[in-house]
Amino acid sequence: MSAERIRVRGLVQGVGFRPTVWRLAHELGLLGDVRNDGEGVLIRLQPADPTDTDAIESFCARLRAECPPLARIDAVERTRLESRLDTTTFAILGSDAGAVHTGIVADAATCPACLAEIRDPTDRRYRYPFTNCTHCGPRLSIVRGIPYDRARTSMAAFPMCARCRAEYANPADRRFHAQPNACPDCGPQVWLVDAAGREIVPAELDAPDAIAAASRLLTEGRILAIKGIGGFHLACDATHATAVETLRQRKRRFAKPFALMARDPDVIRRHARLSELEAEWLASPAAPILLLERRCDSDLAPGIAPGQSTLGFMRPYSPLHHLLLADWDRPLVMTSGNLSDEPPCIDNADALARLSGLADHLLLHDRDIVNRVDDSVWRLMDGRPRPLRRARGYAPAPIRLPPGFASTAPILALGGELKNSFCLIRDGSAILSQHLGDLEEARTAREYRATLALYGELFQHRPEILAVDRHPDYHSTQLGRAWAEREGLTLIEVQHHHAHLASVLADNDWPLDGGAVLGILLDGLGLGEDGTLWGGEFLLGDYRSVQRVGHLTPAAMPGGVQAIREPWRNLLARLEDAGGWEHWRARHPDLEVIRRLEAQPIGLARNLIARGLNAPRSSSAGRLFDAVAAALGLGGETLSYEGQAAIELEALASTFARTSGTESGYVFDLDCSNRPWRLDPAPLWDALLSDLEHDLPPACIAARFHLGFAAAISDMGARLARDLAVETIALSGGVFQNRLLLESVAGGLRDAGLTPLVHRRLPANDGGLALGQGCVAAALTGDAAGA
Repeated sequence: MSAERIRVRGLVQGVGFRPTVWRLAHELGLLGDVRNDGEGVLIRLQPADPTDTDAIESFCARLRAECPPLARIDAVERTRLESRLDTTTFAILGSDAGAVHTGIVADAATCPACLAEIRDPTDRRYRYPFTNCTHCGPRLSIVRGIPYDRARTSMAAFPMCARCRAEYANPADRRFHAQPNACPDCGPQVWLVDAAGREIVPAELDAPDAIAAASRLLTEGRILAIKGIGGFHLACDATHATAVETLRQRKRRFAKPFALMARDPDVIRRHARLSELEAEWLASPAAPILLLERRCDSDLAPGIAPGQSTLGFMRPYSPLHHLLLADWDRPLVMTSGNLSDEPPCIDNADALARLSGLADHLLLHDRDIVNRVDDSVWRLMDGRPRPLRRARGYAPAPIRLPPGFASTAPILALGGELKNSFCLIRDGSAILSQHLGDLEEARTAREYRATLALYGELFQHRPEILAVDRHPDYHSTQLGRAWAEREGLTLIEVQHHHAHLASVLADNDWPLDGGAVLGILLDGLGLGEDGTLWGGEFLLGDYRSVQRVGHLTPAAMPGGVQAIREPWRNLLARLEDAGGWEHWRARHPDLEVIRRLEAQPIGLARNLIARGLNAPRSSSAGRLFDAVAAALGLGGETLSYEGQAAIELEALASTFARTSGTESGYVFDLDCSNRPWRLDPAPLWDALLSDLEHDLPPACIAARFHLGFAAAISDMGARLARDLAVETIALSGGVFQNRLLLESVAGGLRDAGLTPLVHRRLPANDGGLALGQGCVAAALTGDAAGA
């Protein structure tokens, strides 16, 4: 018989996949049907002519070649049927429910066809801000369940008019089964209010509609809260210094850079260097924020990105954004709609309550945001764009796990404390949540719990194993321990840097039984196997186990968590270890850095170090960056955001490297006498303080530190690799978001004949931690071993 049952797995719902199947079947003379169900798409096919033996083969080949732009085929499984189908047509059937084994497509930027419609005065969707089709529009942000049908989205509140229903029902239309399909007659609406909630009539501002009125207010220097796809933004004219400074004061975001949105590449190029690859990435359906090198002749307000050499740009990704920026030849600030450290608002009432003191006006609409989805952030590093934050445009697209993980039991990995995302693992696939934020903040912790419950229902995922970080004070760890005890689930506690190693291995498709690699894991800190705080680690291992074979020499963190917020504490601790405070004060009494330290309560801090009270020793690479930054007066006495001092230090070093070329790096000491080996930064302080004494430019000193540290890291990595007989080095941890350091270390390892593995789809920071936790749990429980 010539009839077949074809199962297609992957991202195949809500992307125009069934119309593509319908079209190909008609063109090839095939009969049967297609439907969505809990596992993906199910197709039944037979040629109209029973003697045609090639039609189904041609169909399968063309299905892969002509896959819709937002779809992703992971597998095509074909089964021959015993008898021919009783049909004379090819039909698209309604969706089946059932166990969910398929994925949800991420929210996608406006496609060219929809963009053309909203710009065409003769089109019925002219200037309609909710225009979409199967090639673009909201997905995760509006979905409540699977299969992905309108009734399971926030668009269920908007019955389609006759013309929209006709599009929705026509397999030849690109809006066939586009679940958010709508028009001005039947869909969501947008309106403008002032901070008190009073609606503003557009005619009052001599504007044709609310979006044009909002644009006019922005030109006057006003600050607007704008409800977008996955949450609210706060927007203002990026060239208006007073508006930018006012926004900083109201938002209480005093130093962290603002994201920018620009109409087109020409606008961006006036302010930042933009390569063709970066321009393509910005124009992709994901439309992320991309960090770009800032031009020195940019006329942006000084407060946009203080202390930075980069600017975070994105393109308009919804019809509303396109309409808002249509007449703007300069960028808009487009930062998260929240007070600093809080999660952004997603509903109108919350926005009016929380943002009315921040914004002068609010641009609202009545399509509910079901799931908060922040903007994704990427950066071109080591030859390709790499993620710093994975959210809108990417989550929750599944990631296929490497060979050996095909039969994993249901696992839920709960992630870390900062930059949290969690991970669902089942059937050899991982679903990472969107970036959720720092669980230290109460609102974020509540949202984290709610999102966990939503994903469990959305993907019908019932974990048998929970994976958590080993740190007992993490919110996610405490939640996982209580959950496991309550439900009788297996709990796997994964050491922080082991999870980082497993994350970069999985991100590079390293097989379960691919053998051990050397991991270089550099970050702020994580609880180590020995109960101390790690953060500058060289680990030999794989998914199942690791061995600490090297590390950065630990230093005290006087004041504990205060040392994370106040970089001078880390500088004092390093100077104490490298000769003692009195030695350096006597040797350089007139240095500004010495005077700055003397203005701090260093007596108390030194006492804590000497007595070992509230001064845990840590091998953290992040704290070493803070110490060097403090020596140069960067970051202030107290940091305004995580990583500020290190980011400003990189910006300074990058400026020097770009304008002055190469420079010799500071020397580190490598102690190979005992395992684990130690990399000691003590020698750099004499050279650094002498450079300050001789008025060497701070940018040169920052560059010398970066180059010296990178050379020391790659040299120690190469020596360990030879000693351990490995050829692959995995690089992970938030410090590797530093472009200068990453490229220098990866380049040094390649020059030594080694293969560095660098993150490609997940952040190197704790945003990628959950995938590593899940893979370690799968390996340790043995469910993956027999796959």
